[in-house]
Amino acid sequence: MRLRYMIIDDEYLARQRLIKLLENFEDITLVGECRNGNEAIEKITLKEPDLIFLDIQMPDMNGFNVISRLQHKPYVIFTTAYDTYALKAFEINAVDYLLKPFDEERLHITLDRVFELKKRKKASNLEDKIKKLISNYESKSSDFLNEIIIHEKGRDVVIRIDDIIYFKSDGNYVQIITQDKRYLHRITMNALFDSLDTFQFLRIHRSLIVNKIYIKSCKYANNNEYLLKLKNNEELISSRSYKPSISDYLSTLET
Repeated sequence: MRLRYMIIDDEYLARQRLIKLLENFEDITLVGECRNGNEAIEKITLKEPDLIFLDIQMPDMNGFNVISRLQHKPYVIFTTAYDTYALKAFEINAVDYLLKPFDEERLHITLDRVFELKKRKKASNLEDKIKKLISNYESKSSDFLNEIIIHEKGRDVVIRIDDIIYFKSDGNYVQIITQDKRYLHRITMNALFDSLDTFQFLRIHRSLIVNKIYIKSCKYANNNEYLLKLKNNEELISSRSYKPSISDYLSTLET
């Protein structure tokens, strides 16, 4: 998650000071510096940075005018010697408002906020992509299992397939894990997997089947194994024999 940033400030010394401060931070790369608003609009349009440090008062136009003319919308951190515009800055969803002269510690707080926002946006985009893929396919998948009925304490409990985070083998049973509870269902993993829509469910191990919509991230671990982080904060490790299935799943997210 390396951030590409740009600095817009009409004062040369202010730009150089900020560049020097940011040299101590990892995962950020300077892609340009601008002396005025018109230059900023041109370079931001061309390079599409993730983040801009933007002065407010400049000779040709102020920072707010720059933002209003951009098609590409990066994260914005205002850097200014005046506190007058703070409310207006946050009204246009600026990440932060730094009063000059700020120090490295204050920059740490700001950049941590940017990285957290970028992380949330990435997770949200991934979830939207998976939901769209599943939604586009739903009309074609009427023959697959859409609910499981569990007999528990003398009553039937209906579990919707979409509410199941993953399945885990447990002897002669299968554990059904939802957000609120775990259930036991007497069935083999092979029989269960044959009844599921493989567009929605991914088998990552002979004892684990995961609902794709609840996958938060999937990263290569080692030895042809993958680490899957789920939205209930659990982590699962795949087995080597299921690498092709996981590779196919990851390739669908990239298209």
